Amino acid sequence: MVRLKVEKIGCGGCARSVTRAVQAIEPDAGVEVDLGAKLVTVSGVVVPADRIARAITEAGYPAEPA
Repeated sequence: MVRLKVEKIGCGGCARSVTRAVQAIEPDAGVEVDLGAKLVTVSGVVVPADRIARAITEAGYPAEPA
């Protein structure tokens, strides 16, 4: 499981964009977005956490380990 802090996430559209970014590199990943806490939890992944953070950041939502 990977937990990331994503400060710029604030709406359902943002959550969908982040989910798509993660699933583009890890199609079977489970993605949970907590908009209030600005946390993204990704489960069922085999790619490194930094690669997931990079994909989210490239989608326009800077991510860092939580």
